[in-house]
Amino acid sequence: MATVTPYLDEDSVITHYEITEDCIFINSKGYLAEAGLIENAAQASTAIVGQSYFDDEDLEGSGNKLVGYISAIKKVEIKKLPKVNELLVTKAKLISRFDTGTMSVCTITSSTFTNDDLIVDCTFNFLIHEV
Repeated sequence: MATVTPYLDEDSVITHYEITEDCIFINSKGYLAEAGLIENAAQASTAIVGQSYFDDEDLEGSGNKLVGYISAIKKVEIKKLPKVNELLVTKAKLISRFDTGTMSVCTITSSTFTNDDLIVDCTFNFLIHEV
């Protein structure tokens, strides 16, 4: 999923994602399926820790290769499925992080909104490492 990141710091991120018809997570009724909402939240969340593996000048992210895994979905509450052409605003916050050289284990909470309405609330554990 392609996202725009208007805000990113060491502990938090805000991303925007406009749902398009060609998204593989669109169901037959034109809504973003639950798997797409979880994937959006996970992609947004990993930007917080992932940024530390790149040089500040590497704005394209070409200087390194990372792999991230959801090691646990601790909580997912989906209140509403958004439609094609709606804008998702996802806000994530780092709760904990443990680094071991080329690998990070972290817990991140994430909330996704459409039109200022909370539609998804998640907590993930991730394993992120260089390849």
